[in-house]
Amino acid sequence: MKPFKTLVIDDERLAREEVKRALKHYTEFKVIAEASNADQAIDLIEKHEPDVLFLDIHMPEKSGFDLLEELTTAPEVVFTTAYDQYAVKAFELNALDYLVKPLREERFAKTIEKVKQELNEKAKVQQDILPLHKKIFIKDGEHCHFIPLSDIRFIESLENYARLYFGDKKAMLKRSLNLLEKKLDPTVFFRANRSQIINTQYIADIQPYFNNRLHITLTSGEKIEVSSRQSVKFKNWNSL
Repeated sequence: MKPFKTLVIDDERLAREEVKRALKHYTEFKVIAEASNADQAIDLIEKHEPDVLFLDIHMPEKSGFDLLEELTTAPEVVFTTAYDQYAVKAFELNALDYLVKPLREERFAKTIEKVKQELNEKAKVQQDILPLHKKIFIKDGEHCHFIPLSDIRFIESLENYARLYFGDKKAMLKRSLNLLEKKLDPTVFFRANRSQIINTQYIADIQPYFNNRLHITLTSGEKIEVSSRQSVKFKNWNSL
């Protein structure tokens, strides 16, 4: 397996050296570049497409949070900072972990295990992902359907079954929503809540809802309420 491409971002050189020194004990990670500010980091991220960022939060001009807001898609993120008051916001942004400087060896080791597990799972999932043009066969009672995944606009859970909506039709499939989610392209299909997955290519409108939730209307008129947790994920996932 190729080493995980790693980018270290911190305005202090000694802090960057501390992270790189800690990473030397883990051959699965290769530091491909380092940056001293957000703008430099953005250029390096676009050029190298790293797997993981070790990102300082408190930097002059633009913070680590500001940097992430400028990315269309973000790698996995481990925040590093001398201040612990940012922890809540870090995890709201779906950071993998949060390290307080100076780094402690035992705590860093736990972070590395968490990062490895997440990246290995992601690699495994990507191997199993079905391409959008892939056609699936569904036998629903006396009716049979052979449809490309791109035609499915949303899926809802019905205990051990899933109901797929496509065109003016719908069909039942004996698969759980969790199993289907693992097979669908995560850049197109999004888990809106515990019981529904939507094809984002069919989104017609997005409106804010109470408790920081989102209300999504599909091109066919169906309305989907996105859970609070998934609303945060959706906003970050689609930030420009």
